[in-house]
Amino acid sequence: MPGLRNQAAKLPSWINAQIIDGPTLTGKKVHNILIVDDHALMRNGLEAMLASEPDYEVVGVAADGMSAIRSVSELQPDIILMDLTMPRTSGMDAIVQIKRKHPHIKIVALTFHKEDKYIHATLEAGAAAYVQKDDSRTELFNALANVATGNTDLSPSIVDKVVAGYLSGGDATSTKPSWEVLTRREREVIKLIAEGKRTKEIAEYLSLSPKTIEKHRTNLMRKLDLHNVSEVTVYAIKNGFVTD
Repeated sequence: MPGLRNQAAKLPSWINAQIIDGPTLTGKKVHNILIVDDHALMRNGLEAMLASEPDYEVVGVAADGMSAIRSVSELQPDIILMDLTMPRTSGMDAIVQIKRKHPHIKIVALTFHKEDKYIHATLEAGAAAYVQKDDSRTELFNALANVATGNTDLSPSIVDKVVAGYLSGGDATSTKPSWEVLTRREREVIKLIAEGKRTKEIAEYLSLSPKTIEKHRTNLMRKLDLHNVSEVTVYAIKNGFVTD
């Protein structure tokens, strides 16, 4: 099937091999998995690969974080394979919201990002494992096996970076300024942002204009050296603004 081989060449090797060789069902599925990735080729490849393993069953796929959040209650996955960079709602935001409502679900971040800021923020958000898309098939299944038994797992390619970061005090969130620099109103706004509320909803809740809320958000992000909503959410959770 030359067409299929041409498509497979675009994928990581651990998916490529499964598509070309073909999966074989060998037994009863145990752990339900939701695949979240904005690339159809990646979703299809992962689904084909997991179909060959008796311990896993793919119960659904989603193309972005918002779709994943909406489908979790219905699908009840045990494990989620989560891409980080997606349209509408990022994987990082989805991890935070899913873990808040479904803390028992294990999330494996599956990404090309190797930067420290992504690694630390993803783990702080609640991911149980961080796997690179260019890792081997064996490494991915090791991560799935580890999180399925309640353990954590890091891609071998980033372990040294994470250890070095913590030993040097380089945790991306630990070096942020204290929340005490925030005004009372800014603390209210950061809490509501972390709870997933949008600017209009926050404005209505606090009886303020959307423009005023945007100003508070800009100010608190500047004071705390935060650069996007995902970082704001992780910071708020780590510092106790969101407790449930």
